Amino acid sequence: MIYNRLIVAAIGFIRLEPYDGKPSRTVLRGGASSNVLPLPDYASVECQRRPELRQKPVAVCGDPEARHGIVLTANYVAKPRGVKTGMAIWQAKQVCPELVVLPADMGEYIRFSKMAREIYEKYTDQIEPFGLDESWLDVTGSVGLFGSAVSIAEEISERIKFELGITASIGVSDNKITAKLGSDYKKPDAITRIERDNYKEIVYPLPASDLLYVGPATERKLRGVGIYTIGQLAEASPELLEYKLGKMGLVLHTFANGLDVSPVQRSDHIRAIKSVGNSATTPRDLVSDDDVRLMLYLLAESVACRMRELASKCMVVEVSVRDKELHWYSRQKKLAVPTCSSAEIAEVAFDLFRRSYSWTAPIRSIGVRGADLVDATIGIQTSLFDNDRRRSAWEQIDVTMDRLRQRYGYMSVRRAITMSDPVLGRINPKDDHTVHPVGYFAG
Repeated sequence: MIYNRLIVAAIGFIRLEPYDGKPSRTVLRGGASSNVLPLPDYASVECQRRPELRQKPVAVCGDPEARHGIVLTANYVAKPRGVKTGMAIWQAKQVCPELVVLPADMGEYIRFSKMAREIYEKYTDQIEPFGLDESWLDVTGSVGLFGSAVSIAEEISERIKFELGITASIGVSDNKITAKLGSDYKKPDAITRIERDNYKEIVYPLPASDLLYVGPATERKLRGVGIYTIGQLAEASPELLEYKLGKMGLVLHTFANGLDVSPVQRSDHIRAIKSVGNSATTPRDLVSDDDVRLMLYLLAESVACRMRELASKCMVVEVSVRDKELHWYSRQKKLAVPTCSSAEIAEVAFDLFRRSYSWTAPIRSIGVRGADLVDATIGIQTSLFDNDRRRSAWEQIDVTMDRLRQRYGYMSVRRAITMSDPVLGRINPKDDHTVHPVGYFAG
């Protein structure tokens, strides 16, 4: 059977893995069950930089002094010994005493990501990133020059291996969702082809959680109705899935049947940014409303500054909280008038927090997001009951702070509230904590 679209993913879903020096390649059409990593495999880059570590268990971790002391990723020597993503460093060393712990070097990982992209660009201009180390590539227009999609995947894999010193796990399919499943299916250093002739054989037995956008909460709901595998999800009633999961249930049903039709975006495609958010794991637990209010002001300043850089304002404010027991929740509010005022965003977020959090446990991390962005240059209908003059004054103060910080540094001007705590108040959320993830539905 011939397909009109062939997609190489994981080049879109590159798993950065230590190279053992063996030049052999294997095209896989089956194999072990998937083991999806939610974070990039930075350990491979570290092993490439330090070859003496390739045969040792290695984990890249956050800074324990900054309360980021968890495993971000581990290499393929550490994983069989029980080291898992999200594990505290002390827990990882308990299960693997010889574990080598290394700090994250984002600058280096970004450099490797750029070099890998330069390789992809030799084969297609349809390259859609999915995080730092993952991309989808549509090679439909390249098969006449370079051979089949599998041949292209093999050639790219070899180039990544010999030019960058790392390896890649690659999925080849006729759509993005299935290509991602293929890249996760067999690791390390593997190419998995999944198309109609072997789709059910490979995909149906996989856990439903392996499917894109089936997180822990969705997985629990699916288990509640007896759905454990992708095959069971594919064969389930769409009406049942819509009842349990809303519109997302229908989307997941389509994904499970391998019927995704979303295109791979071109390299020069500019995504519409629909929200700006920032969160931080705090240097110490937050134990009072005052602690939370301080953090919300710090985070709101970085969010509002980013919106001004985008010439945008938000219509929705969202606050998210993770407590010491790692329980997480979020709340949001629709605004009457769009804003990019850090004070207004912070106060709305704080009000949402006070209404919803009962202090059953200290707070470990907190986040703020401005969503439903609109063009800041477009005029709006003012309200008789809203203090527009006050909002305008707040926004002008923010602009002045932006200019001073740009010229003299972030700490050159600070709100009085941040001076009340010498630990929390020294956080620089704009430079140290801002993350802008790329999502599948991000246009």
